[in-house]
Amino acid sequence: MDCKHSADVNRRLARISGQVNGIREMVNEGRPCDELLIQLSSVSSAVTQVAKLILTEHLTHCVLSDCDEGTLARLEEAIDQFAKLK
Repeated sequence: MDCKHSADVNRRLARISGQVNGIREMVNEGRPCDELLIQLSSVSSAVTQVAKLILTEHLTHCVLSDCDEGTLARLEEAIDQFAKLK
């Protein structure tokens, strides 16, 4: 991926990978389901944030390169609202 956020995306993905490995350990330890669900929710949210970052970068540099900043700001706001839907 060649974008201005690639270092941030890599850092976030490394953190997510660590969280998933931690969840695997929790399963092996027989931790309660509610604790697992909390951690899984956290991973899900983190993945959504990475996807939002990549989507915003794609829209900014590939789709909307000729649009003004106001249009981009409104689109980013719409993406934020969409990402909150579950």
